[in-house]
Amino acid sequence: MKDVREDFPTLKMRFGERPLCYLDNAATTLRPVQVIECMDRFYRDCNANIHRGIYHLSVKASKMYDQAHERVARFIGARSWKEIIFTRNTTESINLVAYAFGDALVKEGDEIVTTVSEHHSNMIPWQRLAARARASLRYIPVMPDGTLNLEEARKIITPRTRIVALQHVSNVLGTVHPVSDIVEMAKKVGALVVLDAAQSVPHMPFDVKELGVDFAAFSGHKMLGPTGIGVLWGRGELLEDGDVFLTGGSMISEVTLEGAKWNTLPWKYEAGTPNICGAIGLSAAIDYLEAIGLENVLAHEKSLLEYAYERLSSLDFVKIYGPRIDKRIGVISFNVEGVHPHDVAQACDSLGVAVRSGHHCAQPLSVAVGAKHGTARASFYIYNTKDEVDALVEAVVIAKKELG
Repeated sequence: MKDVREDFPTLKMRFGERPLCYLDNAATTLRPVQVIECMDRFYRDCNANIHRGIYHLSVKASKMYDQAHERVARFIGARSWKEIIFTRNTTESINLVAYAFGDALVKEGDEIVTTVSEHHSNMIPWQRLAARARASLRYIPVMPDGTLNLEEARKIITPRTRIVALQHVSNVLGTVHPVSDIVEMAKKVGALVVLDAAQSVPHMPFDVKELGVDFAAFSGHKMLGPTGIGVLWGRGELLEDGDVFLTGGSMISEVTLEGAKWNTLPWKYEAGTPNICGAIGLSAAIDYLEAIGLENVLAHEKSLLEYAYERLSSLDFVKIYGPRIDKRIGVISFNVEGVHPHDVAQACDSLGVAVRSGHHCAQPLSVAVGAKHGTARASFYIYNTKDEVDALVEAVVIAKKELG
């Protein structure tokens, strides 16, 4: 997809004679000019608060913000735009579910199930809920390659399970988890399923109806959109019955000195002035991705993954973590023998190659796959090329030679 690279101003940066090679897309993606200019136009031409004014700018801004809900709903196959709640990020979306729904649902003696593979954002909220409710938190273990142990999952998900929370794709290993199998287990015991879709929505076709989950959360900044805008999708009937999370302006329909009545969906869960421009920027990012086609995004990443896996595997001093390439998307976490992952990342940076190092906010998973000190991680997206994979491999070889 070399033709899209011209749309990303950041890729024009150089480090001496070398161009920037950005391979940290699992953390955050770059933004195309189409998104940047869309947000710039909003601030220049129609900046106003929404749903509170009857003057022209406010009406225009309100319409654009409402249309952003509709755009996201179509993108993920939601039944209604009212099922789309804008938050700050995936983390806030999951916390919203844990507080607004978990506190009412989970009681002493109940069980919450998640997995060892989770990002901390889909682990700590459930630890906190279990502590508040005096419930048990149980973890589906992973196999040595980081895939979920489904045999153990069938034992762990029981009639006492109230919530099952799992990620769709691992941000560390790129593993695509068998969501349909977990959903089937959860539904047999009447448990709700909360899906962390931060690493799947940007990279593959995604439809909440087909997945059968009850909630799904993802972030705009991992899919070419701005930071500070996230999405929580929930089944409409659940959102209607759920308690509120934040209170204040916009999320109410009536206030008296004695109390308040909540607004209709989705405003019930969007307290205060929202990230209006962020939602509009996310809508522009979706336009950009759909013009390419999510099938093409996935195919491009797969080709880079295969090439990178082959090249790194040829180095006998490199250990790659995770499953076979047919069970993952464009993420590779690895270690260089005798070199700390932070040193690998610094060596890469000296050559203009940006990779992540550490536990990647998933420390229990790192420990489980035998990388207690973390890993270096390269993650690909639509603007990456095989030449950049070659630059990564060159940097890894230099890191071994100079630091190993």
